[in-house]
Amino acid sequence: MNFSDYLCPGCALFLDFDGTLVDIAPRPEAVVVPEGLLDTLRGLEDYLGGAVAVVSGRPIAQIDGFLHPLRLPAAGVHGAERRRAGGSLRFLHTPALDPGEAGAQQLAREHEGLLVERKRGSLALHYRQAPALEARCLAVMEDAVQASEGLALLRGKMVVEAKPSGVSKGHAIEAFLQEPPFAGRTPVFIGDDVTDEAGFATVQRLGGLGVKVGEGASVASHRMANPVVMREELERALGRLQETR
Repeated sequence: MNFSDYLCPGCALFLDFDGTLVDIAPRPEAVVVPEGLLDTLRGLEDYLGGAVAVVSGRPIAQIDGFLHPLRLPAAGVHGAERRRAGGSLRFLHTPALDPGEAGAQQLAREHEGLLVERKRGSLALHYRQAPALEARCLAVMEDAVQASEGLALLRGKMVVEAKPSGVSKGHAIEAFLQEPPFAGRTPVFIGDDVTDEAGFATVQRLGGLGVKVGEGASVASHRMANPVVMREELERALGRLQETR
């Protein structure tokens, strides 16, 4: 069964952002939202009764900036912040990051190409432009996690992140599924990274579909080659939903 055949009016659609909706860029602020993507997302939101949410490691404010004027329900910083369908925001308690941030900032000052990103309750060290420094970045962020109680290490594509230990995309998706318009629907989650594995496991445990974009081992039951193919599949799925309405 093709993905466009699987996505039905009774589904709830959860989408990662970087590497899924948009292609990964050298720096987080440099991603480009492809022409037509907002129209596709608006159409899916309409035909799925509002049950479309972005679940990302980015803060919600950044997601809104890229998708403006569209404001979808969203979970940011891997679920540490969440905006419900009605617009209300919920921020989970997060541990202090200051004790571990100094080491990451020092390493970034010493090596060009590293980027430290401070988010609400999360600290990320990006090394996409300096891949040879992966081991150094990992060691520094391990120290950051040990310096603050309640943090866990999360590895992504060319990034190492210290995040609240009780936070995951899987938990965020489960929270959405307790609320309208997501409740009672079959969940579908599309992502590309190790950070999305908890989401894949959650939706499949609940009888839904996990879709991995790109290469790499995954628990997801379905796979797409790259973000371009993923966007084409979303357009195709929208067309089918419009035909059956």
